Amino acid sequence: MAKERLKSPRARLFVALDLPDEVRDAVAAWQARALKDPALRPTRPESLHVTLCFLAYHPEKAIPRILEVIGSVKPRPAELRFDPEPSPIPKGRPRLYAIGGRSESVETLEAELSDALEAERFYEPEKRGFWPHVTVARVRSERLPPAPGKRRGKGRPKRVNKPPNRLPKALEQPFGFVRVALYRSNLKPQGAEYVRLGGIDLPSPQGQKR
Repeated sequence: MAKERLKSPRARLFVALDLPDEVRDAVAAWQARALKDPALRPTRPESLHVTLCFLAYHPEKAIPRILEVIGSVKPRPAELRFDPEPSPIPKGRPRLYAIGGRSESVETLEAELSDALEAERFYEPEKRGFWPHVTVARVRSERLPPAPGKRRGKGRPKRVNKPPNRLPKALEQPFGFVRVALYRSNLKPQGAEYVRLGGIDLPSPQGQKR
């Protein structure tokens, strides 16, 4: 039985909040203006999201049960207001830049999902505190001489001489997420490709149009 499990196809999975189209489009427009440093690689618009729980690798046959666990969470509005300044992560020699903020509704939703997925042994909570954020750019790596038997070398992140500009006022307004979704992450040389596998739609905060 153990050998059969080892042979089962496995998928790299995570649970995320999807942005409304208008917010995603506004972030993409800001990226085009603000990410001028050649060391920065903007996140593709279709990959902009807020990760709630990174599940790592699980057998593909577990996906229906994971979707059931996500579906057991009661849909409720989840709202966020971005901080005006993008955050370098880490601060000294950043490997990425993100925009985020604080949100009681998002943090409560994350905690409920975390507990439900952990109870089913699909998720091991991270030791660091949860911070809702959208990764908007990654920093390209310095190239080093390849190690013996390797095609190319990879070093630490390049220096960023022109950090991203602050967000426009329009992106500092609160907004509601449209769904909680389970994603499969397919790792490719040009970057990860995310495929939505399912999820639950979230109601809009009062007064927000969809």
